[in-house]
Amino acid sequence: MNLTSIIRPVFNSRLHAIERYESHAEDIQRDTLERLLHEAARTEWGQRYGYDNMHSYEEFAAKVPVSTYEELKGYIDRMRHGERDVLWPGQVKWYAKSSGTTNDKSKFIPVSRDGLHDTHYQGGTDAVALYLHNNPLSRLFDGKALILGGSHAPNYNVANSLVGDLSAILIENINPLVNLVRIPPKKIALLSDFEEKRDRIAEIAIKKNVTNISGVPSWMMAVITRMLELSGKQYLDEVWPNLEVFFHGGVAFTPYREQYHRLIRSTNMHYMETYNASEGFFGLQNDPLDAAMLLMIDYGVFYEFIPLDEVGKPNPTVLPLWEVEQGKNYAIVISTSCGLWRYQIGDTVKFTSTNPYKFIISGRTKSFINAFGEELIVDNAEKGLHEACKATGAVVSEYTAAPVFMNAEGKCRHQWVIEFSQQPADMEAFANALDLALQHINSDYEAKRHKDITLQRLEVVTARQGLFNDWLKSKGKLGGQHKVPRLSNNRDIIDDILKLN
Repeated sequence: MNLTSIIRPVFNSRLHAIERYESHAEDIQRDTLERLLHEAARTEWGQRYGYDNMHSYEEFAAKVPVSTYEELKGYIDRMRHGERDVLWPGQVKWYAKSSGTTNDKSKFIPVSRDGLHDTHYQGGTDAVALYLHNNPLSRLFDGKALILGGSHAPNYNVANSLVGDLSAILIENINPLVNLVRIPPKKIALLSDFEEKRDRIAEIAIKKNVTNISGVPSWMMAVITRMLELSGKQYLDEVWPNLEVFFHGGVAFTPYREQYHRLIRSTNMHYMETYNASEGFFGLQNDPLDAAMLLMIDYGVFYEFIPLDEVGKPNPTVLPLWEVEQGKNYAIVISTSCGLWRYQIGDTVKFTSTNPYKFIISGRTKSFINAFGEELIVDNAEKGLHEACKATGAVVSEYTAAPVFMNAEGKCRHQWVIEFSQQPADMEAFANALDLALQHINSDYEAKRHKDITLQRLEVVTARQGLFNDWLKSKGKLGGQHKVPRLSNNRDIIDDILKLN
């Protein structure tokens, strides 16, 4: 009997709970909110809004305002200095440093002990449970797990308090039993210099029987590339013949899929998307044949949604989960066991099913191009690139795009800076294919492109190898969970990147 078959039953109990998502979603979410309100009733925030006497979602929605990071920042900074019972009971000692802002200022997301266990670690457990359920012949635990993480640093001068990448906080506090099957050792996993960490992980990992890998696709690819250089091998399955799954998240997998397929030839290789952000663990791909993820509704997270066209309005419509509609884009609002209350995380989703609730990440509320009324979102960009790559044989590793505003002749267009791991033979054909695909996917873009009157065909600028990593490095954001902003409605980011090209 192999080790995986012995461990497998430990995860089976969760499958029954997840099955309830289909028929009891509203009950589960109402119960989640009730628990959160009860636990936070004695906090400063809970007393301010009367959580003690709050008995329904409807009361909660009527009395508690929707918030942004800027509105909670003062509370969070006091927590970081050691104050107790502010947004969540007790002292919160861990803070995930998020790069999810467009102005180079970091956000510090509180990670309470409750949130660590009932949300972040629960998400990791359920990823394994669903994977094992879908793969009865798995030997997942008969080898090692390579888990990539960022780094952390002391938080002010508060004892035992840390600030850093969420992944580093998770590794720092992980159950010691997990360390028996995880590489690299903690001291290497938490190194702050990504290039040193990449090299040392590659040196260690070559010698191990790795069956599963977890991390952000771009940073994992950097480790894999280095490992193949050191080993002299061409394919990853030559180094790890028993590799069977990549649990990936942090950025959309579409631009990286072909790179992984080229390097891992094994027909037994699987890919499972996870939606784990600094603010919480929200979704898991429960069906290998469906790219949409299952919304995880019994963690320490209560969900609400704002229709995308109302984001930024003074009094937007805010819907609980049980009132969302399939096929519409929504901005996510969360209340969590880390003390975030009706908090807009900046991501947008589109539901592909409401029984159970399954979704795709469609973009970010600040990551889009709508300079000319075209309303181009990240989901459009990913699908367009996929079609252009399929048509031309190209493989994209990184990209960003922004508008080129009207010149004296009234000409304007979108400009794409793309780093290819495999360039198309004909760049003009690639640009045409991308432009046509975007028109097919997005009717607003198509209307603006009609006869080149409002919007001219997009322009592709080929990035040199390593450009995006160099840009991230120049911002002190190399490694961890940092990522390149995909779409911007202004030229600040793209011009900054072009200076390095």
